[in-house]
Amino acid sequence: MSFPSLSPAPVSPAAPTQAELLDFVRRASADAELIASLPLDPEGRTWVRLAGPGGSEAWLIGWPPGTGTGWHDHAGSVGAFVTAAGELKENALAARLPTDGWKTLELSDGVDREHRLTAGKGRAFGRHHVHEVLNESPDHHAVSVHAYYPPLPQIRRYSRSGQTSCLEQVERPRDWQ
Repeated sequence: MSFPSLSPAPVSPAAPTQAELLDFVRRASADAELIASLPLDPEGRTWVRLAGPGGSEAWLIGWPPGTGTGWHDHAGSVGAFVTAAGELKENALAARLPTDGWKTLELSDGVDREHRLTAGKGRAFGRHHVHEVLNESPDHHAVSVHAYYPPLPQIRRYSRSGQTSCLEQVERPRDWQ
């Protein structure tokens, strides 16, 4: 199956900024042909890699009802994502977790943030942003576009129990490509 190719923004000699990544995912999420090209699976998330601006890693992702990512970060990459169809919920931490030297961490009260992202809405984020993304709809798929720079070196996955966060797994690109 072939997929439409959204032209990345013009490449600048510098790394793409969060604003440039957000601009790219907004443009991609508004491309009706691109969004319609994503095969949707009722059982699990689907994804297609896109050419992002300035050498960034970009993905078009389909979210069946009731699916989510679990808590994770994108290591040292900055990123952005926009909901193209449906609605996604992002739970995020308004605190930076240490990157190394811990397995279990007690979070302070008041660090949790919730964002509801309907079609056309999105967010940019900095390095070490910890969040989970969910499609809480009981009966509708959601579709989103994501971009990261530098391309994801790893993803750290966490579990949460109340205010306790535990590092559970570290994934490398070979695990998801």
